[in-house]
Amino acid sequence: MINFITRHFTSLWALITAPFRAIWRLISKIFPPREFTVMDTPRGNVYTFKQSSFWRFTKFCGKLGLVIWASWSTYVFVYHRPMLQKRTQQLEEARALHARQMTDLQTYLKKYNELTRNLNVIDDKILNTKNLTDADKENLMNSRVKTWGELDFLRTRITEMFANEDYMAEYTKLSELSTEFELTRAENEELKKRNLQMMETMQKISQADNQIVDMVSKLTSENTEALRDNMKNINSTLASLGISQNTLINNANKYSNPLVGAAFSPLNFDKELDPKYKKLAEDLELWHGLSKLNNILPIGAPVDKVRITSSYGMRNDPFTGEPKRHRGIDFAGKIGTELMAVAPGRVVSAGERVGYGTTVEIDHGLGFTTLYAHLSQVMVTRGDWVRPGTVVGLGGSTGRSTGPHLHYEIRYKGVPFDPSKFVKE
Repeated sequence: MINFITRHFTSLWALITAPFRAIWRLISKIFPPREFTVMDTPRGNVYTFKQSSFWRFTKFCGKLGLVIWASWSTYVFVYHRPMLQKRTQQLEEARALHARQMTDLQTYLKKYNELTRNLNVIDDKILNTKNLTDADKENLMNSRVKTWGELDFLRTRITEMFANEDYMAEYTKLSELSTEFELTRAENEELKKRNLQMMETMQKISQADNQIVDMVSKLTSENTEALRDNMKNINSTLASLGISQNTLINNANKYSNPLVGAAFSPLNFDKELDPKYKKLAEDLELWHGLSKLNNILPIGAPVDKVRITSSYGMRNDPFTGEPKRHRGIDFAGKIGTELMAVAPGRVVSAGERVGYGTTVEIDHGLGFTTLYAHLSQVMVTRGDWVRPGTVVGLGGSTGRSTGPHLHYEIRYKGVPFDPSKFVKE
């Protein structure tokens, strides 16, 4: 390879630039340099100017670009102008029809008010006039029936006006038609301008709408996956309780309290709209439900330093030595250790409980509650709203306890279950 380069080219740079030099030689051949002479007759001076190959090639490219641009502009103008004229004509016809319908509607409304007034007068005469002959009563009833018939005719015409696409407006006066014609002609140019502006604005709105929908959909999808990953560890526990994640999501969207916010109102779109809006509404509802569920569920540990001394399930009772089910998790801790709420909720009990000693129980919603037992001191009262990290009590050894620790339970609809997957170690 090196021998080939040194044999045919003076350097590597010459090899690299060889194709470009060949192209330039071809351009120079097609556009050779030219000289032209200009004579200044009054002064007798002669000037010689030279046009290089590069200058001639640049002028050719400029002229070619101008021809292409002019051809394309002509094509666009010739092709789109009939469409614009047709659209303008349709808009003018629709506006004229609307105005004529409004004229008819005003006429019908005036006639309706007149007939209603006449009907009230007839009813008043029938009810309040004492000395009416049979002939007078018959005349009044005939007038009443006639008035009702005219009202029914008006109702039919108004219904046809708004329900029948082929409805043609009726003019009661020739002057109204003349006025409408003058108004339409005067507004013609303005409507053309507005139509063009409207089309441009609608195109911009459509582009912006697509960008917004795509961006929101992407953000919703990313956040939804992150929230699902956060709940991955507890899915098996939820399944053992007989509840699905989708059920909890729907319930979370409907749940509300002062700490987690109001219930979610689903977005409803017309079925004839682009399906992307329905998909976006579903994604937003799923994301909101998962976000709220992650906030509601008691996921986390109630102590800063997690050291579990006794797990959930069967164990030997520390007092009797007999096998007995342990209904929660025991965390190691000294007397006075701060015990914190792991999720927002409301304190439903705070005080002594048989076997558990001093306890605090918090309702987090959706059927989930947490219980703190064997406390030395309670830091909240019944009815308090607590946020995650709020100190609800201090560790102790009250009740049926062999030493300072925290007995912690999570219950679903009042029944304890294994909380190990809910506790982040």
